[in-house]
Amino acid sequence: MKTLLLKNATVILPDGTAENTALVIVNGQFAEISTENRNFRAEEEVNLTNCKIYAGFVDLHNHGAVGVDVNSATAKDLHKVSRFLATKGVTAWIPTLVPDAFENYLKIIDAIDEAIVMQESGKPAAKILGVHYEGIFANKKMCGALRPEFFKTFTNGDEVAEMPRLKTPNAIHLTTLAPEIEGGIELVKELKKQNWIVSIGHTKADFTTLEKAFAAGASHVTHLFNAMTGVHHRDIGVAGWALTRDEISCEIIADGVHIAPTMLKFAYKNKQADNLALVSDSVAPTGLGDGDFKLWNEKISIVDGKTQNERGSIAGSVITMFDAVKTMSSLGVTTEDVSRMASLAPAKVLGIDKSYGSIVIGKRADLVAIDEKGHVKLTIVGGRIAFTDM
Repeated sequence: MKTLLLKNATVILPDGTAENTALVIVNGQFAEISTENRNFRAEEEVNLTNCKIYAGFVDLHNHGAVGVDVNSATAKDLHKVSRFLATKGVTAWIPTLVPDAFENYLKIIDAIDEAIVMQESGKPAAKILGVHYEGIFANKKMCGALRPEFFKTFTNGDEVAEMPRLKTPNAIHLTTLAPEIEGGIELVKELKKQNWIVSIGHTKADFTTLEKAFAAGASHVTHLFNAMTGVHHRDIGVAGWALTRDEISCEIIADGVHIAPTMLKFAYKNKQADNLALVSDSVAPTGLGDGDFKLWNEKISIVDGKTQNERGSIAGSVITMFDAVKTMSSLGVTTEDVSRMASLAPAKVLGIDKSYGSIVIGKRADLVAIDEKGHVKLTIVGGRIAFTDM
C-alpha cells in the first residue's frame, strides 16, 4: 500500500482543529499529523488547501440508496451503494433490514458476506461492517413504515435464530426492538449473551420496562423521537427517558423532515455530541430525486425530499450522512461536535471507536475532505482513495 501525504489542510482532530496540517498515511493508518513545515516522503501527495478534513462518516442505519434496497440486494448491489456512499464522505456503514421472511433474510445475509469479501480485494468503497435488523421484535402500534405482518415475540428462544448471523469474522450484529413485547426483557438478555448490540425503537415502553431493558443490556435508542412515545410532563416517554439516561446513546435523523430543527438542537444540548449519532435511515430512492417508487411491496412517493408510503407514514429518508452533517452545521453546532456525531459517536455505538471515528495516529485512515463551498473533494477508506473530485 502506498504512503500517502495530504498537505495544507484544516484537520478536525479530537481536541480541536489544526490548520495548515499535513497527514501522513502508511499501511492504511494515520502515521503522522504535523503542523510543521517539513519535507515528508510519500509516494503520493494531495494538496488540500481550502479543505477541511473530517474523520470518515459512519452510518449505522441505512436501508439502501441509488435504487438498491438492502432487503433485496445482491453483493454487487451492496457494493454499488458503498461506492455511492463514498462520494458523500461515508467510509463505513451497516446495511439495515426491515422485517421480512426468513428465506429473504438468508439471501441477504449471504449477499452481505459476499460483499464484504468483494471489498477486501476490489475498488475501495465505504466499508460494510455488519448487519442491522430493524424491528423484527417491534410494537405493532409503533410500526412506522415497517411491515407488522413479519413482527415476532420472544417465547422459547428459537426466535433469535430467525435473524441469521453473518459468517464474516468480527461482523457487527445490531438489532432494534421494543422491550415491552412478550418476553422482551428476556430477549434483550439472550441477545446480549450472543454478542448483539441491542437498540430500543419502534416502542411504547414505559419507564419501568425501559429501565429493565437497560439493566438487561440495551445500550442504544434508534432514531430518537421517531416511532416512540414523546416527552410529556407527567409521562417521560421513551424519548424523555433516552434524553435523561446518560448511559444510553441515541441516533437521530437530521433531515429536517423527521425532526424539527429546534428539536435537533434540543437533543444535541441534552445528549452531547459523543452520545448522539447522526444516521441517514436512507432508503433505495436516495440519490434518485423526487418521484414514485416501489419499496417494501408498496408505493412510496418522494416530494421535495420527503418520503411517504401509502399508509401516510414517513418511509425512511433520502438523505446521506453528508446531508445530516450540513443540517447540524447550519444549526450552529461546532465543526468538532458535528464531526463527533457523524463519526466517533456511531463508532462508539458499534464498539469500534478504538480503530474508527477520529483522526488519531495509529487509527484506521478513514477520512473525507470538504472544500469551502461544501463539496466532498476526497474520501479515503482504509488509506485508499475511494473517491476524488480534485
